[in-house]
Amino acid sequence: MTLNQHTYDENQIQVLEGLEAVRKRPGMYIGSTSVKGLHHLVWEVVDNSIDEALAGYCNKITVIVHENNSITVEDNGRGIPVGEHAKMKKPALEVVMTVLHAGGKFGGEGYKVSGGLHGVGVSVVNALSSKVIVKVKRDGNIYQQEYRRGVPEYDLKIVGETEETGTITTFQPDPEVFTDTIVYEYETLQTRIRELAFLNKGIEIVLIDERSDKSDTFKYDGGIVSFVEYLNRSKEPIHPAPIYIEGEKEHIQFEIALQYNTSYSEHIYSFANNINTHEGGTHESGFKSALTRVINDYARKNNLVKDNHSNFTGDDVREGLTTIISVKIPEPQFEGQTKTKLGNSEVRGIVESSFAEKLHEFLNENPAISKKLIEKSLQAARAREAAKKARELTRRKNALEVSSLPGKLADCSSKDASISELYIVEGDSAGGSAKQGRDRHYQAILPLRGKILNVEKARLDRILSSTEIRAIITALGTGIGEDFDIEKARYHKIIIMTDADVDGAHIRTLLLTFLYRYMREILEAGYIYIAQPPLFKIEKNKVIRYAYNESQKNEIFDELGNEGKINVQRYKGLGEMNAEQLWETTMDPESRTLLQVEIEDAMKADAIFDTLMGDNVEPRREFIQEHAKFVENLDV
Repeated sequence: MTLNQHTYDENQIQVLEGLEAVRKRPGMYIGSTSVKGLHHLVWEVVDNSIDEALAGYCNKITVIVHENNSITVEDNGRGIPVGEHAKMKKPALEVVMTVLHAGGKFGGEGYKVSGGLHGVGVSVVNALSSKVIVKVKRDGNIYQQEYRRGVPEYDLKIVGETEETGTITTFQPDPEVFTDTIVYEYETLQTRIRELAFLNKGIEIVLIDERSDKSDTFKYDGGIVSFVEYLNRSKEPIHPAPIYIEGEKEHIQFEIALQYNTSYSEHIYSFANNINTHEGGTHESGFKSALTRVINDYARKNNLVKDNHSNFTGDDVREGLTTIISVKIPEPQFEGQTKTKLGNSEVRGIVESSFAEKLHEFLNENPAISKKLIEKSLQAARAREAAKKARELTRRKNALEVSSLPGKLADCSSKDASISELYIVEGDSAGGSAKQGRDRHYQAILPLRGKILNVEKARLDRILSSTEIRAIITALGTGIGEDFDIEKARYHKIIIMTDADVDGAHIRTLLLTFLYRYMREILEAGYIYIAQPPLFKIEKNKVIRYAYNESQKNEIFDELGNEGKINVQRYKGLGEMNAEQLWETTMDPESRTLLQVEIEDAMKADAIFDTLMGDNVEPRREFIQEHAKFVENLDV
């Protein structure tokens, strides 16, 4: 790609400070040295290529995972400048690669919009890699420099000639830094790269995994409209095509795509300069405010609601909504180190006024669609009123008021939520053993009868009519919906304990779906755990051991030796264990294994719950076929 390069040269590279301390405290720069931090290295390099695309100089990016888990990122942008930097007296490329906060994003005309505004990107990748090779194609030449743990191996040199432009960066994560793993996950790379392709319409991003035969090419000329269609692929839309609205004011660009479906959950994903603002921010607030106001105004002006009907709430107008909000800002202000909330105050007003004006136009021009959206909001409002009455059944004056707790709950004596645990147990039989085996001081038991309601297919009013779900809400103490308050949580460990069979897995999934959709803050706080009961009881000469999987069973067999008889009992369910066995295998903090439930990617979690628990059968069948190693007599 050969475009004018006069606005991006060595003079655009400004130096703020050096590269010290990156290897000493890598977590400060990439979040962690776990698998999440490992993948962050890729995002930093890819973001530089995306910034070239945003500036209009790049339309293709290739990401290659090599067999040794090194990564190559290639783009056809302008190529990093290679001329001598006036202040540093060394090539600009070397400055970019070895000096923290050095780049074309700190003033000048190099970039008007960029994602990696902390400017630590590629220099931090260099510091945390055992080896980096950068090739730059520009000015008719191919330039190359190699680094070991951030230090140049040789001066910048010319290794060939070319008419092309662009940058090729290959890096090997340093195993001295990433001690847990240096193995890249294809699915993680695939998800983020697909997201970037959606957010930047027309850009082609190729992902190749040389460790396997996997590869993908992502290019979406529909941009975020295609993104919404992708997110709604397992749902039933109320109107055929997403509504798309864009605008620009004071150098702030915004795009919004939205589509309603027949589900009862809202899915709003916002981005600022391609960064997923998980906690929302001013762009999301402006959108929500405008949507509520416009739908209420349209409903009243067109006599679609009665005069005595109260206004729709934000929850009413967002029921069943899937939305992507994407803004591009020259000087974004992110709240917090993790860039998860946009703070620019001017963005709210621009998004709110421009979006409201254009949404009004759309509703007036499409009365049939508008009527469907108002009807959806009316149904949500009626359900909200019914749910308000049902919520009264789950309210308690005091989070520790025992008299209003569900009768089936065997509560603990401790009033200290930080040490208290609640076991949600499948079945009365296992619940009975758990009650007898527990430590009554800090362990509470709530047995469930059968499978709870699938909340993915029900509104809140119906959900709150479920006796089992009301018992869970009341026991937890947080309330639900507009009453939810995580500070009132009565337990900071909520442990789901189900049988290790298909039914147990289904019950666990139903519980997680409920918690994710209606009490997500409890999940985000790290309060939810999954118990790991053993599959086998192995006994020989009065020595009893427990195995949690087949490989552990085989290891125990080897340890016990071949002489003498070994008795093996395979547990079909928790109810087969007596109180003592359940305590020592699954409930004793000294010996139990608990899995903490974390939300790594909200969008991915949403998609999985939609697929597994929603109405559409075909996506669920495809998911099972893709992820199950052996599927016989498939029945979904």
